[in-house]
Amino acid sequence: MSKMIFVNLPVTDLPKSRAFYEAIGFANNPQFTNDQAAAMMWSDTIVVMLLTHEFWKTFTDKTIPDAHQSAQVLLCLSHDNRDSVDGIVARAGAAGGRPEPTPTQDHGFMYGSSFEDPDGHIWENVYMDMAAVPQHPEPATA
Repeated sequence: MSKMIFVNLPVTDLPKSRAFYEAIGFANNPQFTNDQAAAMMWSDTIVVMLLTHEFWKTFTDKTIPDAHQSAQVLLCLSHDNRDSVDGIVARAGAAGGRPEPTPTQDHGFMYGSSFEDPDGHIWENVYMDMAAVPQHPEPATA
């Protein structure tokens, strides 16, 4: 098995969340989908597991935070170009998500924009032109 990442997200409405992720370009893997979870493929090595709250609670007794009110992680997807970044953010808005909950960033060599899924999980989307990356980038500032 190749190295993969599985991002597990608690969702309040599994059919709605599955439809949202399909609308923005993820493919459902029916082998790992049932009434408690849906495996949504971004690529052959990146899978987002959408888990009902009840199923999520079988893995941990920690409280599920309301992602509309707090953030524990910012997830990020890479894209082949700026149009792909803008496209997924637009599709997310059209599918019931919230476009641009964080500021769009344009650093010339790197471009990024974000969306929230229906449960408030923030997904950043980035295109980076590796040939244009500065040799000695300035440190990040707030």
